[in-house]
Amino acid sequence: MKRTLKAAWRAEMSLARAACAARDDAEAFRHLERAHILGQRYFLTHWATHWWMLKLGLRRADRREIRGQIVRLVAVIPGYVFGWVPKGNTGGADVSAIKPMPIPADLEALLQHYSVTRDVTVRILVLTALAVLATLLLLR
Repeated sequence: MKRTLKAAWRAEMSLARAACAARDDAEAFRHLERAHILGQRYFLTHWATHWWMLKLGLRRADRREIRGQIVRLVAVIPGYVFGWVPKGNTGGADVSAIKPMPIPADLEALLQHYSVTRDVTVRILVLTALAVLATLLLLR
């Protein structure tokens, strides 16, 4: 993850946590959605964003959000491996998990080099190399 993108994701998460602490759930969720847009291409940031959305859903006792976030937390794994990451998706249970959405204008520059094809190709190459390495180690 590029430094500028990671810094923007961290800033949104920090604002979300501050809003959570202030019990401003709507503002917290707005920042989590922005963090989701920024971090969904990367496993840890994607998972962390959904984890915080789940925590907020639990605090609000929002059954739909809780169910949606549990499903999304599990889906982060195949989504990451296969590039199943709809550009601009805000990540909340109120939208389809596979629906691409417009990216807010102030975030567009950070995501201008977004390429699902490149991401998936790199992941497949890395996973293939790891599988070959594991096979070679097991055959020793």
